[in-house]
Amino acid sequence: MRTAGSAGTAGSAPAGDGGTLPEQPPAALRRPTVRALLLVAVALLLAVAHHARPAAYGDRLVLHARGEHVPGTPPPPRPPLRTNGAAVEAYDAATGRARWTHAREGRRPLAVLPARGHAIALWDDGLVTDTTRRDGSAVRWHRALPGAGRWLADHEATGVLRLLGDGVLAVITPERVAAYRLADGDLRWTVPTRPGCRFVPARAVRHGAVLLIARPCPAEDRWTAGLVAVDDLGVVTPNRAPAADGRRGERHSAEHPRPGKVVAPPR
Repeated sequence: MRTAGSAGTAGSAPAGDGGTLPEQPPAALRRPTVRALLLVAVALLLAVAHHARPAAYGDRLVLHARGEHVPGTPPPPRPPLRTNGAAVEAYDAATGRARWTHAREGRRPLAVLPARGHAIALWDDGLVTDTTRRDGSAVRWHRALPGAGRWLADHEATGVLRLLGDGVLAVITPERVAAYRLADGDLRWTVPTRPGCRFVPARAVRHGAVLLIARPCPAEDRWTAGLVAVDDLGVVTPNRAPAADGRRGERHSAEHPRPGKVVAPPR
């Protein structure tokens, strides 16, 4: 006959050999564990969604090999650049092997311009990009050329990308010349063409610090109307003088009308 003390508690599991089973922790103590698991699951889902999100402008950067650098020696030389099919490629000059590639989904690079620490590329949709030249680790900036996509599809990109002094990139299209600061892509100035005239990028010639750009004007008799001289500050004119703050600026007279230079405000 079982006594009341020997009877199992109502609702509890029967005891096994050697004693009773340990008591289960209260539900209140189990909640933090469940909450922690939920937080981990949410974090994993967010991470997956972040990596699945398409890169801006369709950029695809792939690092193939790092340049060898022995401590205590000068850093390896800046890798040469080239267009290789649908990508901009930096390669090892000694072996010819690719160091890194920059591609954009559905796009093709038309021209690449090497600069100190920069790999400037012009793409078939009229986008200009700047990739870190040594390791291809990032695209610093993107700049779109208004209305240039159709013209680029029908013409060569020869001469469109030009370096000016003091870290400035000039981009020449038939309708305008735009200058960007290499460090961050900041727009420094633009020079639109005159009515009835068009810039010809392939016929631009460097003369010292000045870039001479052909601008044929069929309706203009003066030969000077068919040529524009620019430098890192914009159109070069005979009466341009230093500004009040010591920087070079422009002064315009009746003989030299304002050429449409727009200087971005300093940051």
